[in-house]
Formats: sequence, structure tokens, C-alpha cells
Amino acid sequence: MKTFHLCLLCLVLSCASLLGTAAAVAQDVIPLYPGAVPGSSPQDDYPEKQYFSKAWNTDAVTNVTKPALMVFKPAVELKINTAVVICPGGGFMALSIASEGTDVAKYLAARGVTAFVLKYRLAHTGEDGTTEFGALYADKPKFAAMMKEEEPKAVADGLAAVEYVRQHAAEYGISPDRVGIMGFSAGGFITAEVALHYKPEGRPAFVAPIYGGALGQDAAVPADAPPMFVAAATDDTLGLAPGSIALWQKWSAAHKSVELHMYAKGGHGFGMHPQGIPTDHWIDRFADWLQLEGFLNK
Repeated sequence: MKTFHLCLLCLVLSCASLLGTAAAVAQDVIPLYPGAVPGSSPQDDYPEKQYFSKAWNTDAVTNVTKPALMVFKPAVELKINTAVVICPGGGFMALSIASEGTDVAKYLAARGVTAFVLKYRLAHTGEDGTTEFGALYADKPKFAAMMKEEEPKAVADGLAAVEYVRQHAAEYGISPDRVGIMGFSAGGFITAEVALHYKPEGRPAFVAPIYGGALGQDAAVPADAPPMFVAAATDDTLGLAPGSIALWQKWSAAHKSVELHMYAKGGHGFGMHPQGIPTDHWIDRFADWLQLEGFLNK
């Protein structure tokens, strides 16, 4: 009988543990636009694909034509009234959906933040968009032409995502004045553009472009610009470290709150990939910064 009771207790504790984990990672997927996607045409309708990319060693999403938000809600006892939109990177051809998306969302949800991973519109690719990215990036003129076509749509989705979360803040038990945005690589560029071009109803409370940069170098820093957190590696293989420094300089010159972490090593796309080097802890420094700025307080 004692053995039975012990087994029953273990089963109950195991179930409770699983339920707790589920609460931390449970998600809804909601369309960003209620009807037709602005700026898209009928031929922009092709199947979205999610798969494990051997080229990037992480889960990837390609061929997004219908932008959506993946919602990660914290456990009730942890919840605070802060939220963040997360924009994964991928050269506007794919999304590094785990390392730069859902893994980040889970980390922040465990600290009480409601996280929204944004699947924004991407260029149309074939069987493996991550492999195609490498080939196209080597052809700079063709890559620039693709960027010119896709970047405005992706930035529009970033702006719309912040507005959406702010407008629906009451539904998620968050404050509209505590909704930020962060992004990686291409998502970092989207984040920077949102920081420079938001409307009053879509002002982010904080911004965090991670190994990104600003597409519009001449854009003025808004008078009510939000605080910014920047992180990158000096040995970024795509050469994006200077863009991160330029963002820090831009915010600093405008006398706006900004924090920069420039790591000696880490390469491009370190995200939540463990490498056994200091970039493994950039997310902890981000949490420290959120705490400093008051966004992790209840």
C-alpha cells in the first residue's frame, strides 16, 4: 500500500510539473491582419513551411504570406504587465523560429513577460529557403533587389504587430505602455525601423535590435524615442557589428537611453545557441536591462 501511495504521489507531481511547463510555453496563433493583408497581391498566396534547417542547425519557417503572432503567456503566478514582440531573423527569406523566436519567448515568459513571436512576410523561396539565402547573399545586386521588395512589407508587419498588441492589451492583461519589440538580424533591422518610424498609437516602450542595424541611416531619432538595448559580436560573419554600433551612437547622440553589448566573439546569429562563450548570456544581460528600466517589475 505504501508503494502504491508513493507511485500515486510521483504521478501527481509529474503531472503538475508537466502542467506547469505547458503553462510556460502554451501558445495561441493569431493572424496579424483581420482581413486581406495590406500590400499583398493574390499571387502572394503559397503554402507556409516549417522544417529543421541543416544549414542553420535550427527550426526554420519560410514562405510566410499571412503574418501571424505566436503568443506565449507566462504562468499566472509569474505574470507582469509587460509584453514584447519578437522578430526572428533570416535575411527576409526565412525565420530562425526557435533560436531567435520561441526560445526567447519561453525565457521571457518564465520571467512573467507575455511574448508575441512575429511571423512576418518573407520572400518566396523553394524547398529550402535557408540554403537559398546563402546563395543569394553572395550575389549582392540580386540580394539588394530582394531586400528592396521584401523589407517594406516586413517593416509594415513589425509596426502593425506593436499596434496590435497595444490595442489588445486588456485582453492579455498587459499595459499598452509596456509593450516593446526586439529582433535578430533581419528582425533586428525591423526593430530598428519600428524604433524610428512608429506612430503615436504604435510607440514601443522599449526596443532591442540584436545584431541588426538601421535601414534608413538618415532617419531622425524621435523626440519620445524608447530606450534601446543593443547586442552583437565583433566577429559577426555578415559584417553587421558596425550597424549595431551606429545605432548606439545614434541614440546616444540624441541623448536617449541606450545600452550596448559588443562581444569579442559570437559570430552572426548566436541567438539562443549555446557556444560556451559570453554570448550565451546576452539574454541575461537583456533581462538585467529590462529590470533596470522597470519593465520586469509587477
